[in-house]
Amino acid sequence: MSQSDIQKTIAGFTSIEQALDYFEIEFDSRFIDEYRTQLMKRFNGYLLMDKPDDWFSGRRALKKAYCKVQRSRLDPHTRSACRGCTSCQRR
Repeated sequence: MSQSDIQKTIAGFTSIEQALDYFEIEFDSRFIDEYRTQLMKRFNGYLLMDKPDDWFSGRRALKKAYCKVQRSRLDPHTRSACRGCTSCQRR
């Protein structure tokens, strides 16, 4: 099974910041410092499930992971106001 170019590029990242920069996703460095491990685990999980075949699907996996981790920080009782990633800038 051969890897696509995007999968090889992602495999070459040495930090989550490098991935965020490559996929042109703005991020808060304090958030990354605090939730780096959780974000990397979720991103790698989405990569295993979705197996991106182009830049857009790789970006979607990372943005989905970033949004999920951010959303998990919200209070469960007020989180219902968040309609999920379709209402934010995930696209």
